[in-house]
Amino acid sequence: MHTNPTTPPYTSLVAVGDSFTEGMSDLLPDGSYRGWADVLAARMAARTPGFRYANLAVRGKLIGQIVDEQVEVAAAMNADVVTLVGGLNDTLRPKCDMGRVRGLLTEAVERLAPSCKQLVLMRSPGRQGPVLERFRPRMEELFACVDELAARHGALVVDLYGAPALADPRLWDVDRLHLTAEGHRRVAEAVWQTLGYDPEDTEWHVPMAATAPPGWVTRRVADARFARQHLLPWIGRRLTGRSSGDGRPPKRPELLPYESQA
Repeated sequence: MHTNPTTPPYTSLVAVGDSFTEGMSDLLPDGSYRGWADVLAARMAARTPGFRYANLAVRGKLIGQIVDEQVEVAAAMNADVVTLVGGLNDTLRPKCDMGRVRGLLTEAVERLAPSCKQLVLMRSPGRQGPVLERFRPRMEELFACVDELAARHGALVVDLYGAPALADPRLWDVDRLHLTAEGHRRVAEAVWQTLGYDPEDTEWHVPMAATAPPGWVTRRVADARFARQHLLPWIGRRLTGRSSGDGRPPKRPELLPYESQA
């Protein structure tokens, strides 16, 4: 395979974070999740022989857990590229100390930035809806911190929050918290381009074509299903201090040569 002379010389990738980076809800036939980081790694590996990839992300993790459980491990790998997305789970908690969240995110960036050639941060995507509206000020405070840290430490920022396409409910799973396979594909494209690779989809940020909105009954049935299957269990975990990621290992804990899983 001939290497494009404009292809960035990145030979390894480590992904750090929570369910967004683990890949929920981009479900594979074997029941595992793929997600944008796996898609990105596959593309990078196709351009770079011997490319290595680790994904330390675990669903449900708060920024403090990411710092405690993932950051030092990632830094020790000395990868060319590290992606860090965290803190959003904290903003969705009823009691959230944003000063502490900013401090922990700063700690993570200060540790990771010197350990790699390129640190990548993100302004996470946010769909429209009343549930998220109440948390939007916290989210935007988090993203302002991301921008400030990136400027200070030479990190790249992928602005998914500012992409109108990713607010489309059709790109979100029935749990309304995680992107579909198409949503993850668009995120992978956004990171790919931010890293300096030639675009494969110049319109990843363009909204999907309009379709007729679902009827009232269909929406109410979907709302009831969402509340029963996702919202009530989520609230229950918040009240008891549990997490969907408790006891779950990282999906790809070692920096190893990448081989496609699908």
